[in-house]
Amino acid sequence: MTPPDDPPAGLTVMISGGFALAYEAALPDFTRETGLAVRTLSGASQGRGPRTIRHQLAHGASVDVVILSNEGLHELTREGLILAGSAVELATAPLAAAMRTGAPVPAIDTVAALTRTLAQARRVAMPGSTSGLFIRDTVFPRLGLADTVRVTIFARGTESAAALAAGEADLALGPVSELVDVPGITVVGPLPDAVQLVQTFTAAIVAGSGAVGAARRLIAHLASDRAAAAIRRTGMEPVAGR
Repeated sequence: MTPPDDPPAGLTVMISGGFALAYEAALPDFTRETGLAVRTLSGASQGRGPRTIRHQLAHGASVDVVILSNEGLHELTREGLILAGSAVELATAPLAAAMRTGAPVPAIDTVAALTRTLAQARRVAMPGSTSGLFIRDTVFPRLGLADTVRVTIFARGTESAAALAAGEADLALGPVSELVDVPGITVVGPLPDAVQLVQTFTAAIVAGSGAVGAARRLIAHLASDRAAAAIRRTGMEPVAGR
């Protein structure tokens, strides 16, 4: 039975790219078992402009559940946009590099090798959300490449992966979960530990949601052992003890 606070139409989810593939794989079981219709919208965990989750919520988007990086969730929580106590960590994803399928495999296994590869790349593509901000503001300066790397920052990880596949870049950087199963590109591997950021993707209920019961059920499903296989297939790891 659907909880009485849930409208018959179901609920609306807004999700960033990092958890999107696992979510898409796990959602059909939920909708089949509950009969709830789920509308899915997209937005970036962090960054600037109208395509971020923060901007869309602040400008009146009707959303029940958000799924995004912890860094982005903390911003929403500070602004009172999240129902207190509703956040559940789902999965972690390391930063990785990808190349065009069939291209020579670049060396990224050490900091020195990654530095040379980035310096020599014709262009590097990456998202303008949490991972891209970390790479631009922390990794590049640490490697002495702040003004050297020829980089294009896209609003979403799907766009940077597509640019790599189209030959517009030699390398794409971002969460591994945004680089797997993309036609035309191949994941090279994770970035070295010294310049690594392992992001945690978390689901939470939006303050003022009219479908709190259904939202809790969806989050519990995504945090269950049943969703773990879908999470691992995207290169992420389920969060232990959720």
